Amino acid sequence: MFVNIEIKARTGRSAEIRRYLVEHGADCKGTDYQTDTYFNTNKGRLKLRQGNIENNLIYYERSDQTGPKQSDFSLVKVDDAATLEAMLASAMGIKITVKKTREIFFIENVKFHLDMLDELGSFVEIEASNRYAPLSNAQLNEQCNFYIQQFGIREEDLINISYSDMLLMTEHKK
Repeated sequence: MFVNIEIKARTGRSAEIRRYLVEHGADCKGTDYQTDTYFNTNKGRLKLRQGNIENNLIYYERSDQTGPKQSDFSLVKVDDAATLEAMLASAMGIKITVKKTREIFFIENVKFHLDMLDELGSFVEIEASNRYAPLSNAQLNEQCNFYIQQFGIREEDLINISYSDMLLMTEHKK
């Protein structure tokens, strides 16, 4: 398993964050139109990500807390997402599906997402990962906090749950 130290935050400043990333030499991977299908599990989260850039089966465990948090994850690239989705849906059942538009950037081992979800709004995610560099959790946390400051992310904008949980909460309110 790999480790991310990550945050998710609401933002009305996507253009400013994008400008910062470009000005600081971020590698822009492009805009991905992603569908994340979450499956029922006994622990952690299992999702199938289907997009025009990223196609992975991802399992992760992460506590729901505000601010930088550790996420332990494994992922496998998927070539036949439709067949895998049908198989997992039959075996486990689908919990919820999340659709988003995601701009993907990298600065060294830190991955940035500028996300837009029709039902939820605009978000920024910062993921400092040991998947791309052999760094300690303390170093990853330091990187995450650095970009929180650079982007001017306020504590009240931080989100402690996943998009899937946010959408499930919205569905239950209907």
